[in-house]
Amino acid sequence: MPSSPAPQTEALTIAARPELTGGKRIGVLLSHGFTGSPASIRPWGEHLGALGYGVVVPRLPGHGTTWQDLNTHRFADWYAEVSTTFDALLAEHDSVVIGGLSMGGALVLRLAADRGDQVAGVMVVNPALATKRFDVKLLPVLKHLVPSFPAIANDIKKQGVDESGYARTPLKAIHSFIGTWPALISDLGQITAPLVYFRSPQDHVVDGSSEPIILAGISSSDVTRIELADSYHVATLDNDAPKIFEESAAFVARVTR
Repeated sequence: MPSSPAPQTEALTIAARPELTGGKRIGVLLSHGFTGSPASIRPWGEHLGALGYGVVVPRLPGHGTTWQDLNTHRFADWYAEVSTTFDALLAEHDSVVIGGLSMGGALVLRLAADRGDQVAGVMVVNPALATKRFDVKLLPVLKHLVPSFPAIANDIKKQGVDESGYARTPLKAIHSFIGTWPALISDLGQITAPLVYFRSPQDHVVDGSSEPIILAGISSSDVTRIELADSYHVATLDNDAPKIFEESAAFVARVTR
């Protein structure tokens, strides 16, 4: 039985304040990553919400509870949550920008490929779409032999910060995510929305193989890459978080103008 989520890991919803955004209702959907929770991007959402944007950070199924619970869920469950949230935002706002961290970045890239010009802009932080790790090739077998690997959470350079992620990485669940990579890679060309790509050169979870695939694969003509030199993987809670918040606020304002 899944335990009740801690307050900081619960979904975040902030109502739009069009009086702060030129009379327009602008929505922002942010997605957390695998084994994480809304806690990892809550400050990002709160920063954008304070500027008047209508922000929703959903808690993906199986997250914020236990890693065993997560192992009963699959990529289709997480994508359904993000897609449903996007539809709700789209119904209530004039335009919607989407963003995500790690697997959340892959989820919003999938959404951008599927929804075309319904997406006003895309923001990704250290998105995962490929890996050089050899043990990933063994997941089809390993997932039946062992339930989990050591944690991937808390790759944060800043001292004293906890993203409230899981202590283990469930294998059946992560294999379902990795299994969606080839289809998304082949569909990257369907992404035409403006994109801002935040990247930590020192990332101990997502290696450098995803970035060239994404940047070469998308069809967007408006692409900005921003390096996060003083952060590790969970950059939204790390030393460069203020840069992410400020640059993404400027990006949202520009693409929804």
